[in-house]
Amino acid sequence: MSSVGGARLAQAGTQVNQAAGVPVLPKDLTARSWIVTDAESGDVLAAHNPHWRLPPASTLKMLFADTVLPKFPKTTEHKVVASDLAGMGAGSSVVPIKEGESYTVRDLWLGVFLRSGNDAVHVLSHMNGGVDQTVADMNAHAQDLQALDTHVVTPDGYDEPGQVSSAYDLTLFARSGLQKKDFREYCSTVSVKFPGETTKEKGKSVRGTFEIRNTNRLLSGDSDVSVYPGIAGVKNGNTTNAGATFTGVAERGGKVLLVTVMNPEKDEHNEVYKEAAKILDWGFQADGKVQPVGELVAPKNAAQASAQPGATASGEAGGDTAGTKSATSSTASVPTAEEDGSSGVGIALAIVGGLLVLLAGGVFLVNRRWPLPDLVRRRPRP
Repeated sequence: MSSVGGARLAQAGTQVNQAAGVPVLPKDLTARSWIVTDAESGDVLAAHNPHWRLPPASTLKMLFADTVLPKFPKTTEHKVVASDLAGMGAGSSVVPIKEGESYTVRDLWLGVFLRSGNDAVHVLSHMNGGVDQTVADMNAHAQDLQALDTHVVTPDGYDEPGQVSSAYDLTLFARSGLQKKDFREYCSTVSVKFPGETTKEKGKSVRGTFEIRNTNRLLSGDSDVSVYPGIAGVKNGNTTNAGATFTGVAERGGKVLLVTVMNPEKDEHNEVYKEAAKILDWGFQADGKVQPVGELVAPKNAAQASAQPGATASGEAGGDTAGTKSATSSTASVPTAEEDGSSGVGIALAIVGGLLVLLAGGVFLVNRRWPLPDLVRRRPRP
């Protein structure tokens, strides 16, 4: 395995610095690969085969979003044609997107994140110049992020020979994506009314809506999984070759953790979420007590920028941002449920506890601290 992020991360098996005062890792973790990190400092708190190259399933859509999302304003409208939906794999998850209907870019991204819609991915890919161009863009962006375990064949994560990533790389994708305001909104929305088909009623064209709900069970809950306290995204996946995969971000007591879990061997309903929750629980107990076993590396462009004289943090990156805020800003606006038509628990970091802000001064220290920009104030659940 690769040694990106530290020599310990290249070793097989579980890596953790168990010491006095550090809680013991859960004993019943069965995932082939997992990693838990402090999202702000980049410290890897513990990991198990983190650089093992495995099929990623739809968690690869985090890289797709981080690559393509900044290219189109969310209000841009696109009318879907047949070629936009061509080439999807058999049995693909869909929103569904309908040929002949128009959708905003925001609609399409909500379809990507909530329903893991391969149809929405293909429409956005065609808007980006086609599937081949998008795959090339994603591979180039993975290299920029130093996600060297990743090779993209399809933008939607559908099983294809040679398509691989790793728990380490998926965590890099999430961490990079979470720098973008729109990415945070989409990955944390629980449910939303989605545009349906246009019909004729009394001679007038009427377009209905239907609800789509996030399939990330730590965010939306299920019969055997509760909503995880402080959860704020990001993406789940499941295919025949990959099994279940999941990357999540959660905040508790001013700490923000990222967890990635790939392909649990235990064959139980929602097992990937159950193991992710156990690892997060451990991480929140251990963060600040355990010595890290490695780190999340900064992107190449960030390393280069920080090497320039006077380089400082630049606030929001990419997407439809509201402009760069002061590093010590104490407020950030988010749309209300009424404004965006989504569930009242639907906007990110509106669910999570506490107001987090950038470090005073906001200096970007490569490989040491990468604070998430302007996490927003919690809004009570309805």
